[in-house]
Amino acid sequence: MTAPLLDIRDLAKTFTMHLQDGLVIPVVSGVSLTVQPGECVVLGGPSGAGKSSILKMIYGNYRADSGAIRVAAEDGETVDVASAAPRRVLALRRTTIGYVSQFLRVIPRVPALAVVAEAATAFGIDRDDAERRARDLLTLLNVPERLWSLPPATFSGGEQQRVNIARGFIADHPILLLDEPTASLDARNRAAVVELIETKKRAGTAIVGIFHDDDVRERVASRIVDVTRFAAAAA
Repeated sequence: MTAPLLDIRDLAKTFTMHLQDGLVIPVVSGVSLTVQPGECVVLGGPSGAGKSSILKMIYGNYRADSGAIRVAAEDGETVDVASAAPRRVLALRRTTIGYVSQFLRVIPRVPALAVVAEAATAFGIDRDDAERRARDLLTLLNVPERLWSLPPATFSGGEQQRVNIARGFIADHPILLLDEPTASLDARNRAAVVELIETKKRAGTAIVGIFHDDDVRERVASRIVDVTRFAAAAA
C-alpha cells in the first residue's frame, strides 16, 4: 500500500466562548483517519457533529487543541498542519491542499473567467493553460459563456457555486477538501461535480468531503467515516 497523503491522529477541538464566562464547547476528540491517493473519504454524521470543523483543521483555518494532521507536501517533506507556522500552512494551500467551500469569496468586478483562471496561475500553471482549463470547467458546469465576462457577484446562488467549484478543481492539488460543494445544485450539475470528483480520484488526488446529497455521497465515497464516533465529551 502506498503512503497516505493525509494522516490524522488523535485530533481534538473545543471552542471557548469568551463572552459567556469561558464556556467550553466540545466539538470532536480522537479523530484518526488516513487518506490514500485516489481515495474520497466522506465525513458522515448529523449537522453539528463536527464535520466542517475537521475540514477546517486540515486546511488550517481552525487550530487543533491536540493531535496531528500530517500532510505529504509537494517538496517531499511531511508537514503537521496542527503545529506548523502560519507561513508554512499558506504555502501548503498554494501547492498541496485545495479547498472548495459552500461560499464564493472573490474580488468585486473581476470577471468569472479570470476568477477561475487565477486559481490555476497561483498554483503555477501558465496563463494560456489556466484560461483553457477555466473555459473547460465552466462549460462542464453549465455556466453560460455570456456570463464569463461578468463578475460572479451578479450571478444567482447556484451560478456562483459552480464558479466556486470550477475555481477549486482547476489546479492539481494532491489533497482536495470539499465542504458540501453540491448543496445548492440541481441534478444536472450535481452529476457534473461527480464527474469532476471521479476524474480527480483517477489522477490520484486524496479527497476528504462532506456531502448533503445522499446520492452524491454514495457515488463518490471510497468509504464513509461516521464523525459521531469522535464526539467529544462535555467538560
